[in-house]
Amino acid sequence: MWLKPEEILLKNALKLWVTEKGNEYFVLQRRRGYGEGGGGLTGLLVGTLDTMLDSTSKVAPFRILHQTPDSQIYWSIACGGTKEEINQHWEWLEKNLMRTLSVFDSSDDITSFVQGKIRGLIAEEGKVSGVQEDDPEKFREALLRFEKWFDLPQKEKLVTYYSCSYWRGRVPCQGWLYLSTNFLNCQASSIYLSSISSSVKLVVSWNEIWRLEKTSNVILTESIHVLANGEDHYFSMFLHLSETFLIMEQLADYSIKRLFDKETFQEEPSLSDPLQITKRGLETNARNEQFRAFFRLPKEENLLEVYESFLWVPFSHYNTLGKICLSESYLCFASQDGSQCHVIIPMREVIGVEKPDRSSRALTVCVRGKRALRFSEVRDFDRLSNAINRRCGMTASPQHSASTEEVAMMVGQKESSKAVSNEALMTVFHPQDAENLDAKMLKEKMKEQSWNIHFSEYGRGTSMFCTKKTRDLIVRGVPEALRGELWMLFSGAVNDMAINPGYYSEIVDQSLGTSTLATDEIERDLHRSLPEHPAFQSDTGISALRRVLTAYAYRNPKIGYCQAMNILTSVLLLYAKEEEAFWLLVAICERMLPDYFNRRIIGALVDQAVFEELIRMHLTQLTEHMTDLTFFSSVSLSWFLTLFISVLPIESAVNVVDCFFYDGIKAILQLGLAVLDYNMEGLISSNDDAEAVTILSKFFDNVTNKDSPLPQTVQQNSVGNNDKASSLSKVDISDLIKEAYEKYGDMKSEEVERMRKRNKLYVIQTLEDTTKQNVLRVVSQEVKFNPSQLDNLYALFKRQHFLSCYWTMNSPVLLHHDPSLAYLEQYQLGFHQFRLLFTLLEPWSLCSGNDALFLWAFRLLDENQDGLVNFKEFCCALDILYSGTFTTKLKFLFKLHQPPEDGVIRKSPERGNLFGKVDLQAYLKQWQDEILKKEESIKDLPRINQAQFIQFSKTLYNLFHGDPEEESLYRAVARVTSLLLRMEEVGRRLQEPTSPQKSTTSPTQAALEGALLDREACSTPERSSDTPSATITLEAGSIPQEVEWSFAFEQILASLLNEPVLVRFFERPVDIQARLDHAKGAQLKAKTNK
Repeated sequence: MWLKPEEILLKNALKLWVTEKGNEYFVLQRRRGYGEGGGGLTGLLVGTLDTMLDSTSKVAPFRILHQTPDSQIYWSIACGGTKEEINQHWEWLEKNLMRTLSVFDSSDDITSFVQGKIRGLIAEEGKVSGVQEDDPEKFREALLRFEKWFDLPQKEKLVTYYSCSYWRGRVPCQGWLYLSTNFLNCQASSIYLSSISSSVKLVVSWNEIWRLEKTSNVILTESIHVLANGEDHYFSMFLHLSETFLIMEQLADYSIKRLFDKETFQEEPSLSDPLQITKRGLETNARNEQFRAFFRLPKEENLLEVYESFLWVPFSHYNTLGKICLSESYLCFASQDGSQCHVIIPMREVIGVEKPDRSSRALTVCVRGKRALRFSEVRDFDRLSNAINRRCGMTASPQHSASTEEVAMMVGQKESSKAVSNEALMTVFHPQDAENLDAKMLKEKMKEQSWNIHFSEYGRGTSMFCTKKTRDLIVRGVPEALRGELWMLFSGAVNDMAINPGYYSEIVDQSLGTSTLATDEIERDLHRSLPEHPAFQSDTGISALRRVLTAYAYRNPKIGYCQAMNILTSVLLLYAKEEEAFWLLVAICERMLPDYFNRRIIGALVDQAVFEELIRMHLTQLTEHMTDLTFFSSVSLSWFLTLFISVLPIESAVNVVDCFFYDGIKAILQLGLAVLDYNMEGLISSNDDAEAVTILSKFFDNVTNKDSPLPQTVQQNSVGNNDKASSLSKVDISDLIKEAYEKYGDMKSEEVERMRKRNKLYVIQTLEDTTKQNVLRVVSQEVKFNPSQLDNLYALFKRQHFLSCYWTMNSPVLLHHDPSLAYLEQYQLGFHQFRLLFTLLEPWSLCSGNDALFLWAFRLLDENQDGLVNFKEFCCALDILYSGTFTTKLKFLFKLHQPPEDGVIRKSPERGNLFGKVDLQAYLKQWQDEILKKEESIKDLPRINQAQFIQFSKTLYNLFHGDPEEESLYRAVARVTSLLLRMEEVGRRLQEPTSPQKSTTSPTQAALEGALLDREACSTPERSSDTPSATITLEAGSIPQEVEWSFAFEQILASLLNEPVLVRFFERPVDIQARLDHAKGAQLKAKTNK
């Protein structure tokens, strides 16, 4: 490629470069270690150095320099990755510049002219490739290489690039890694091997990746491992490995969410358009996700500014070092000195900012409730002060600090006038008796007193300091009276509720009374939600549960309602008011347990994979005994979906929920490890899975909460409370949780999130593979393709589906994709995608150049007429063309020429909306029709009229073009057509015996035979494929008007069977694998050229 001219002192570069050719004005050089000879030891050292250099320092192996006589200064004007590329540039210079340069007298004029010419070439390349003028020079060069090497569609956006080593076994191939929106691309070659096979060109779709992780081994201290399509790829680099991995992780996650997991895909502003994704946008999105996850903030919040500073901690009387994170509506601080202190201050709570001491760069943030936070050593404290002042007091907060009356204001007047409950169900069905305090109630009061002391020191409400002491109090158990308030605080639901006043009452009014699939499922599960608790044995609790679940299904129709949501919501309603319970459910489903409550429970499966990984890390004794850990995945699913509520008594389970709201999924993983560790001996000695399940069930039955103040009528009776179960020792939930934190508390939330991302790719690809296996099992019973061919066909079909989604957010195919549908319906092609793929795979160029035939073929395959063709329909058509008998192939062609009356393809209805109306009767009718469907007889086929017959004849002629027996086939069709027309003429005369016989040939027959003879006359073996006369020119309108006539399929079949050459043509076997290999290589290019 052409380079912006830069000065080079050649004297110092002679040891690194070898001159290949030169003239008076230009020199072509090769870098040592490349090409023939390898360069010996010097070449080996140079090649190793190039491998280690990053993308900003690494150089291409070939270059062209401009020189002037009697000067030691050279100018680099071009570089190339291959000898062929650099030779093209050299030839251009010799052809276009050498004669012109000989005219100049001054060396300066020559250099100025060359530089101007090269800059002009660069500008022209920029216009063609779409490079923006403000792109850095290095990125422009990389973009040109990317477009040239990989030949991807022009819409494909290059995000960034890095130099890397691609490892083929133990041999490194140095090259470049190009990360684009939809593909991972690598171009590399080995400096140690001279064969052509040593070069590597890799193009992998992000949606094909199973594993993406950092690894290390004996050879490499750290590398990036990519598993895709059953192949392992390893990349290493001297610099920027972590940065590269982060971008790759973001691109893979973005692709998975957009293409597979559409239910939970949220369009980030920086990622809304796949054509505009940038490295900066991906990095910003990663920071925002981490920021929101750590501080439990609403999804609308983005990290705007970060400041290092010290925060004065009044209860410890010292300054803690940390970072201030500022978003539009929140000021957050997290310590970095191991004190585990963080605080979240909503801007609505901030009164103002003071700057008491400019020398120490300090500022004081004044908060409602007569509280203040003092930050010092803030580098740009004036800017921070101005930013806070602009945002503070944006909305008045209805949330309280300590007053019960203010808490009551969180539910607006509108709700108070309705049936919405303003009290937690536990206070209604189990009010505390302040006069009669037993030992448990006294202990409960002591807990409350401990928390009150904590509030006085650390603050209360949204701006409370969270420290190690806070976690210690959580582990010991939260008092019943404070549970709802603390759940709201630690989950961040208090902020959601504060910024959305009146929202809950509005959607309750809008959703109640509707009848949908979600509401039907909710009604079925209402009485299965904590049925032993008095609150849900009454209409008060059931009605509140119905309102919350229905309102959430209305708010988030992508999730709607999922089993286990009823159990979680029941517990939330016991300790939180109805509106608070709703916002807690929002926090769980949309923030704390992402992807859990959708149709495929992907989030729960991901966390189970993380759990398996943690078992291998921490419980090695168990993994040595049980190498297959899938058992723990199946038994632990309910632990994750219900936060242990479904397996523990309610009085014990709420302590687990306390920890979950403070520490997130980390608390559930820790407790799961503690449970397995506690039962280690029993699990190791168990003989089968059933015995292991029994051991765990008995253990959970014997978990108690000795400090619970709940009466026996509220507490759950142990289902295993028989003599055998009672003989087992009881385990207190507080002791179990404490043990979990002591043994596994060093697990970091950031590491858990990394493990989640790493396992999510594998989980989703496993689900996709299950879908594929189910589809192939069904389709294999209908077609003659072998398993390998069917697997390749599925890969092509699925890729064609995604090709329509890569460069747009509004693809109809993507909008219709619904993982909840039957396996066959999950991936389908619209008309344009069908046309592209069918063109690559059809054996005879059947529809080539004929849009109407494509449309008719699509209509013929679209059996349910929804405007989409599924994999089974597509395969059945190809099976007929590849492996069908002469009769079935002819029947397909015959039916193809009976187009729909209106010629319009119906559009597929929107899918995937659980809260929308679904026509169940239509689905039932479709299933019934498929059950009653019978084999179609040739006698059932309708007759084709004269226009359709003419088009049918033209199609037959087009099939034979380029065939070795082309002339014989043309003549055979001509004879058949003539015979059919004469039969039609005889039949018409027999029906009209009184009509005078004027001619032995009808106008129709004469016109058609004349066209056929013309077609035959211009049919010569030497004729090229693009000869205009290669197609029959007769049209239906050219035939004189006369009585309409038609042919039955049996007539055409019988006539064609009399021509052996036609029968041989249709029964000739097709090399299916060759067609599949061709389609695989041309699929992306076919998309590019359209």
